[in-house]
Amino acid sequence: MEDPSKVTVFYDDRVLNHSPDVNAAFLPGRLDKRVRTILSGLNVQWKYPEHPGRIQAILDLLHREPIEGVQFAGGQVATREQLGRVHTTSYLDDVFSLRNKHAWLDVDTTAVSPGSVEAAEVAAGTAIAAVEAVVSGRTRSAFALVRPPGHHAEPVRARGFCLFNNVAVAAAHAHAELGCERILILDWDAHHGNGTQDIFWADPDVMFFDIHRAAPFYPGSGGLHEVGAGLGEGTTVNVPMPGGAGDVAYIKALNEILVPAAEYFKPDLILVSAGFDAHWYDLALNVSYEGFAAMTGIVQSLADRLCDGRLAFVLEGGYNTESLSHGVRSVLDVLAGGAVPQPRVCGMEEVDQAAAFHLSAFADEPPEG
Repeated sequence: MEDPSKVTVFYDDRVLNHSPDVNAAFLPGRLDKRVRTILSGLNVQWKYPEHPGRIQAILDLLHREPIEGVQFAGGQVATREQLGRVHTTSYLDDVFSLRNKHAWLDVDTTAVSPGSVEAAEVAAGTAIAAVEAVVSGRTRSAFALVRPPGHHAEPVRARGFCLFNNVAVAAAHAHAELGCERILILDWDAHHGNGTQDIFWADPDVMFFDIHRAAPFYPGSGGLHEVGAGLGEGTTVNVPMPGGAGDVAYIKALNEILVPAAEYFKPDLILVSAGFDAHWYDLALNVSYEGFAAMTGIVQSLADRLCDGRLAFVLEGGYNTESLSHGVRSVLDVLAGGAVPQPRVCGMEEVDQAAAFHLSAFADEPPEG
């Protein structure tokens, strides 16, 4: 039984079984030929960026530098019914037919290995487990440590290393089974969550707030005027950012756009699609570890005020293992009650230290010659 005073990390070893190898013998077909042509045109040996080492790096850091108040719990497999709330029957049939096989699913090099389908089922199910624990009050907050990621997966298409849309599956489950009438999803991955947006495009009960690097950065969607349609018009909120954006811009966006939007929407549950490729080590944006921690503090405060603290994070991207692991740890530290840092402009502290060290040498009048 989880301790409600704790933060629970939900994890299942089966997510490590997703391990596409670009040199493996893939299924024959036009898609395989197209992808092989793309890869052959690269000047360097391309390796699949979304690999098991991402999770292992996070676990290693949390083992070396444990956080008081963080506990672990196991995951579970999502059922076909749970997956079918956000993906079509034909799409699920296609993915399940690739169980225990190597195959390309999309020309953007989304692929599966023999253990991938089970890993994807577990990733979605573990996101559900995190949400169930939060909604039931068995844990104060939760973090689903899962892969493959999910926010690019559309109802009928795998994209961007994603097979099933984990956060969307968890949100749909919370709405259908757990009594959550309104759900807010914040996606701060560097890449726009095109799949999550597509799934909830016309849904008035799910607010999707996405801050990301602007097009033409992958996947090229997420423009300012993409606001949903029909009854869901206005519940999609995109904040596209330039490549140089960092802590100050991100925190301003959350405080000045997310906070009033959430207060207007009044969610019963807040989910975070937590990608860490917005850190500068991933060369997409310039968010720091302190920036991720500060954003966590803002979201945690919203959850405490608006929905009895119901808050769950689901891992998305982040491909530099150092920034990924430290980014996750910075989030967990705040969730566990650690101080919320005040991000500083990178380099300012070092300049102050250098000034204190050097300027005294130039304070006196120069000697007379």
